[in-house]
Amino acid sequence: MLVKCRLVAGIITGSSGSSEAEKQTTIERMDTVPLPPPDGGLTAWLQVAGAFFLFFNSWGILNAYGVFQSYYQSDLIPTYSSSSITWIGTAQGFVLFLVGVIVGPIFDQGFLHSLIAFGTFMVVFGLMMTSLSTQYYQLFLAHGITVGIGCAFLFLPSIAIVATYFTSRRALATGITAAGGSIGAVVYPIMFDKLISRIGFGWTTRIIGLVALAGLSMSLLVLRRRLPPPTKSKLLLDLAALKEPPFLIFAFGLFFCFVGLYFPFFYLQSYFTYYLHSDSSLAFYIFSVLNATSVLGRITPGLMADRIGGLNTLVPISLLATILAFVWIAVRNVGGTCRFHLFVWIHFRCHCLPAAIYLDTHVSEPGRCGHASGHDLHVCWLRVPDWYSIASLVFVLEQGSFWKAQLFSGMFVAAGTMCFIALWVILWRRRGGWKI
Repeated sequence: MLVKCRLVAGIITGSSGSSEAEKQTTIERMDTVPLPPPDGGLTAWLQVAGAFFLFFNSWGILNAYGVFQSYYQSDLIPTYSSSSITWIGTAQGFVLFLVGVIVGPIFDQGFLHSLIAFGTFMVVFGLMMTSLSTQYYQLFLAHGITVGIGCAFLFLPSIAIVATYFTSRRALATGITAAGGSIGAVVYPIMFDKLISRIGFGWTTRIIGLVALAGLSMSLLVLRRRLPPPTKSKLLLDLAALKEPPFLIFAFGLFFCFVGLYFPFFYLQSYFTYYLHSDSSLAFYIFSVLNATSVLGRITPGLMADRIGGLNTLVPISLLATILAFVWIAVRNVGGTCRFHLFVWIHFRCHCLPAAIYLDTHVSEPGRCGHASGHDLHVCWLRVPDWYSIASLVFVLEQGSFWKAQLFSGMFVAAGTMCFIALWVILWRRRGGWKI
């Protein structure tokens, strides 16, 4: 995997009054020059498979929180408000991206398997402790913080490792990897729904933890680091990246879009129950349908980005998502709501591809993929929980008043789209080419 260049230094001689009048020392220096990414082959696609299960058991578990929230609100801790219970789920996402700023540099130093092993332990341990929890603070610490930390140690390596094995098919490989999150978000809610009435909350959550353990063990077996760690250690927080306008514009664009597009999904079940007065079981199955169809939103943009450029794919997707976000205000029936959430969720999944776009466009040193991903996602999600808290206050759940929250969602997506358009203009002026 590495081309090794051996340079033999000259002979160092010296004289002294001792018995050793002359010494000869051979100095060897090993310069490691990485070969170009294979862009395919068994080893490369095994990395995609291993990273797929990292996504399956990080984003899959996070996106399954909707069924947990419904159970917490109706059975486990019914005395707490919906917004209070929502904090458990938002804490997962917040911790995931906050810890990512540390995980990225650690990955660049070569600690791939250590990160996955620790993340596996935290996710499984957090789920096991969740199965024993009966109080709000226990659920917050176990399900929100512990599982969130574990997912952080799994998610970022899954993006960074794939980026080092592919070039022309990088976006496609990353899209397949990210599809694991969508499929996991289909499997885990259905498992929860089918098991909860038969074996109870405790054993249902433990079985989910054991399934996660099995999948993550497979990732530990197949994932292999391709690039050597850098010879010079990097700071955990590289503030130089925060001084680059394209980086900041890109990060804030993702921030606005993530807040705006995640909000309809996060409160989907409440919207069905309190606004449409529909059967809550329908909302549950809509979760599974959305996550299944969002596989298209993971893979299709990858195929497009490999051919026309990542940002050229992202800008029109963001424009369509902005239109959809404002259209939500006019949707007033179950059929329209199902179609709206279907399209908006596919468009949201298309926005998850920019991690690969950023790596492909802005990272000049392949060995710093983890650094770049960590800082970008850290800036992107640093204040997301605060905005979800604000969003939960702009609608009155019991009265079914959602229009302010819908306007909130549309404005945030529009702001993110404006950031992406501004970034496209900047990069177009710098590069002069159309494929960005």
